[in-house]
Amino acid sequence: MAQLIADRRDVDFVLHEQIKMVEHELFEEFNKKTMDLIVSEARNLAIKEILPAFKDGDEIGCKLANGKVTVPESFKRAWKLYCEGEWLAMCDDPEVGGQGMPKLIGCAALEYMVGANSAFMLYYGMTHGAAKLVEAFGDDDQKKRYMKKMFAGIWGGTMLLTESEAGSDVGALTTTATKKEDGTYSIQGSKIFISGGDHDLCENIIHPVLARIEGAPAGTKGISLFLAPKYNVNDDGSLGEFNNILCTGLEHKMGIHGNATASLSLGEKGECIGTLLGKENKGMPEMFQMMNEARAFIGMQGFAVASASYMYALDYARNRIQGRHLLAGKDPAAKSVPIIQHPDVKRQLLNMKVYTEGMRSLIYYYGKCSDIVHVTEDEQLKTDTSALIEVLTPIVKGYITDKSLEVCSHGVQVYGGYGYISEFPVEQLMRDSRICMIYEGTNGIQAMDLIGRKLSMNNGESFKYFIDQMKKTIEEARKIKGIERLVEKVDHAVSRLEALGQQIGQRARSEKALNAYAFAHPFLEVTGDVTFAWMHLWRASIAAPRLAQKVGSLDKDAVAAKALKNKDAAFYAGQIESAKFFINTLLPSSYGKMDAILEGDSSVEDILDVSFGSK
Repeated sequence: MAQLIADRRDVDFVLHEQIKMVEHELFEEFNKKTMDLIVSEARNLAIKEILPAFKDGDEIGCKLANGKVTVPESFKRAWKLYCEGEWLAMCDDPEVGGQGMPKLIGCAALEYMVGANSAFMLYYGMTHGAAKLVEAFGDDDQKKRYMKKMFAGIWGGTMLLTESEAGSDVGALTTTATKKEDGTYSIQGSKIFISGGDHDLCENIIHPVLARIEGAPAGTKGISLFLAPKYNVNDDGSLGEFNNILCTGLEHKMGIHGNATASLSLGEKGECIGTLLGKENKGMPEMFQMMNEARAFIGMQGFAVASASYMYALDYARNRIQGRHLLAGKDPAAKSVPIIQHPDVKRQLLNMKVYTEGMRSLIYYYGKCSDIVHVTEDEQLKTDTSALIEVLTPIVKGYITDKSLEVCSHGVQVYGGYGYISEFPVEQLMRDSRICMIYEGTNGIQAMDLIGRKLSMNNGESFKYFIDQMKKTIEEARKIKGIERLVEKVDHAVSRLEALGQQIGQRARSEKALNAYAFAHPFLEVTGDVTFAWMHLWRASIAAPRLAQKVGSLDKDAVAAKALKNKDAAFYAGQIESAKFFINTLLPSSYGKMDAILEGDSSVEDILDVSFGSK
C-alpha cells in the first residue's frame, strides 16, 4: 500500500544520493539512519491514518449547519495523531515547539502525507503559514498568546486575502479596520475562498486578515495585516467570547471536498476585534512571507498528488491483463499480457515517471536551498541562495502544478474507463490536482512574476546564478561516461534559455511589454522544461557510474540481464532511461516554444475583444 503514494527507492535516491543534506552542527543528529526512520514514520502515519480519510473527504466532505462547520470524523483522528507526532512544526525551532528538522527531510515526510490526502493537509499548510507570520511579525503579546498553540495544531490558522470583487487584485479590497482607544481594531468586511476558513478540527482558528485602515493610501500600499481569532483569547490563554467571524457559506468545488473552503463575514452581526500584526500599511510585504511559503506548499501538493496518481497507475498497469503483445502476431496460443507491455501505455507511464521524478528532485532541492539560507555563515552564499529560491518559486508553484494535472490525466487514461469512475482513486486525484494551478496566484501570475520581477532582480544576477547552477551540473556530468549526448543537449538547452531570458526580459521593460507578458506563460513552461532536464541530467550523472559498477558496463543487453535480477541495477537503469526520454523526447518541444517566443507574434495584443465571438 505504501507504494501507492510515493516510490520509496526514489525518495531515498534523492535524499541520500542526489540532493543530500546540508552539513552543519544544527543538523548533526539527523544522520542517514535517523532520516530513514523519520521518513518511515511519516509514511506509516500517511498510510494508516491519513490515507483512510481520503475517500471520506471527497464523499462526506465538510458541512455547514446552524452556523457550524464540521469535517469528516476520520479527519479528527488523523489530525489528533498528526499533531501528537509534532509533525506540524517538524522543521521549526524547538523554542516554538518544533523539532528542528532540515527542510529537506520535511519534504520527504510531507510528500507521503500530502499524497495520502491533500485536502486534509491543507489544514496543516494554512496553520503553519499563519504561525510563521506571528513568529516573524508578532509582538511579544501576540507570540505568547497564539504562536505555540498554532505550531502544536491546538489552534488552526488561515489566510484572509480574497474578496469577491477584488479577486487577484488584492489592492482593491474593501475590508476596513478602525482603530479603537485601547489600540485594537474593529474589522469589518467579507472574504471568500478561505481554505480551512472554519472547521471543528481545532478549538480556535487564528485569522491573518488584510484590511485598510481609514485614511490609508489606495491600492496595496495602504493595506495592513491584522490577527483576528475566531474566539478572543484572554490574558491567561483561555478562550473568551466569539469574535463575530461568521461562516456564511462553503464552496461547492470540483475537488478537495475535505477542506472547508469558506466565505467569511467579519463584524457583520457584532464587533470583530483584531490586533495589528507588524506595521501599518505593510500588510502586503508581510503577507508575502506566508504566500511564498504557501506557493512552495502548493507545488508540493501538486507533486504529491501526481506521485500518488503515478504509483496507482503503475500498479494497475502491472496487474491489469488485457490484449496480446503486439509481437505475438496471429499466434492463436498467445496469451493476454499486462497492459504495461503495450507501447502506448508504457509511453504514458514513462511520461508520468519523468515528470514525477523531476518534481521530486526540484522540490527537495528547493528545500535544501532553504536549509542553506538557514544555517550558512557565508553571507554571499546566503544572498545568492535566497535569490535562487525567489527564481525557483514560480517554477515550483507554476510549472509543477501545470504538469501535475497532466500526470493525473495520464493516470486516468492508463486505467481506461475505470479511471473515469469514482471507484478508483485516480479520478479524485485528478479533480483534487486542478485547484493547484489557481491557488496562491494563478499560474499566469507566476509567469508574470518570473519575467516581470525575477529576470531583472538584482540587475539580472539572480537569474544568472540560477543558470550558473545548471552549468555546474553540466560540467560535472561531462566527466561521466555513457551520458555524453545528454550533456550536450542539456548544455544547448540551458544556453538557449539564458539568451531567451535576456531577450524577453528586455522586451518586458520596453514599449513591447504587452507582447512580452503575452508570452510569459510559455516562458515559464520552457524554463520549467529546462529545469527538469537539469534535474534528470543530475540524476543520470549519479546513476550511470553506479550502474556501470554493478553491471561492469553500460551495454544495453548486459544492463537488461542484470536489472532483471538486481533491484538497484533496475533502479539506476531506470534513471538513465528517464533522463534519455525527457531530454531526447520531451525537451525538444521546448525549442519550438522558444522560437515562438522569439518570433513575438502579436495576435494576443491585436485581437479585439469583440472578435472572440458573439453571444
